Amino acid sequence: MTSEQEWEQVLQIKTTGRDDSRSDAEHHPYEPTDYCVLERLASSGYITKQNTLIDYGSGKGRVSIFMANQTRCHSIGIEYDERLYERAIVNGESPAAKNRVSFVLGDAATYTLPDNADRCFFFNPFALHTIKRVLGNIFDSLYHHPREILLFFYYVNEEVENFLNNHVRLEAEESIQCGDLFQKTDDKEHILVYRVNVF
Repeated sequence: MTSEQEWEQVLQIKTTGRDDSRSDAEHHPYEPTDYCVLERLASSGYITKQNTLIDYGSGKGRVSIFMANQTRCHSIGIEYDERLYERAIVNGESPAAKNRVSFVLGDAATYTLPDNADRCFFFNPFALHTIKRVLGNIFDSLYHHPREILLFFYYVNEEVENFLNNHVRLEAEESIQCGDLFQKTDDKEHILVYRVNVF
């Protein structure tokens, strides 16, 4: 398995380290998704070069750059913290991004999905009421531009998972198991995959 530092060198980016200086009840601390988890997502077949991926709460840009590099998809990262956004912009200059990656400084709850966006990634996502607002924007985009949209939720709490599993507009696909990648047993170590139903 390729280590965190090895991936950072391959991609020529700097995204490691935790930062909770701007965290609050609404926003979780910055903590990048482990590369081994992203490898699982990239090899799942759910994301290809035809897709445009939105990374909600993109931090320093790891998910967007890695997924664009590995699957050749286009990716857009949304980040509200200006300091993290600025780090993402620097990382986005890496050859690994290859003009497939862009970043937006803004609030996920009010972000309007581009017409071609059809994949959305959430790591340790926001509070439930914010997720509801984000989903509302996704449903609105789908209403105006019908298309297949898949949502990926990694490391969610029980309240959010119950909400997603019982939502009338979401159809659960086979989840991506990640528990074997870590020594410690953790029930949250999987990526939940949902298809958004067009009504």
